[in-house]
Amino acid sequence: MTTFALAHGGWHGGWCWDAVAAELTARGHPSVAPDLPATDPTAGAAAYAAVLTRALGGATDVVLVAHSLAGLCAPLVGGVRHVVYLAAMLPEPGRSVDERARAGERMTRRGIGRGQTVNEDGSTQWLPDAAVEWLYPDSPPEVALAAAGRLRPQHWRITSERSPVVRRPPATYVRCREDRIIDADWARSAAPDLVELPGDHSPFLARPAELADLLTGL
Repeated sequence: MTTFALAHGGWHGGWCWDAVAAELTARGHPSVAPDLPATDPTAGAAAYAAVLTRALGGATDVVLVAHSLAGLCAPLVGGVRHVVYLAAMLPEPGRSVDERARAGERMTRRGIGRGQTVNEDGSTQWLPDAAVEWLYPDSPPEVALAAAGRLRPQHWRITSERSPVVRRPPATYVRCREDRIIDADWARSAAPDLVELPGDHSPFLARPAELADLLTGL
């Protein structure tokens, strides 16, 4: 019986996995989906990974599903036999995401910052209408608006620090075909053997059953 560790991306919380967790339970698989320390300005990849490791509580036969920003901490989570990068950013040992972007490697599409505000403490926050447009275009309007209303401020040490990852273990990369956040050309070059899923950046809301089928079938 596989335990799924469900790691949310930036601005979100463990709540975003509720529908997928219910689908996994129906298929006989337990899961954990903790809140990662998005609001902590001191939290880097190691702190994110520590939250996930603690939530697993020594579970064996673990598959980690790392969505979006959580991809940067995935290789640091203990006790995982396989990682599924879901529309995710990928770490490069010893280099920061910001450094890579300055060198011309853009993992995210241009323009997403226009849908966000910058807070006085340096965190960013999505404007609700922009969140619906960029993150949840495939979800029913009421689901998308409810999700947009739950988004948190996001701090960015995890992208500014040099990645503490030593190596990236074998994994599966899932690209969402209509993703408006992750750059499609970058994903194809970074993970040429990727699996594709229809739809937007947030399949945990738009197509939870289909995502659960994909995860349990890998």
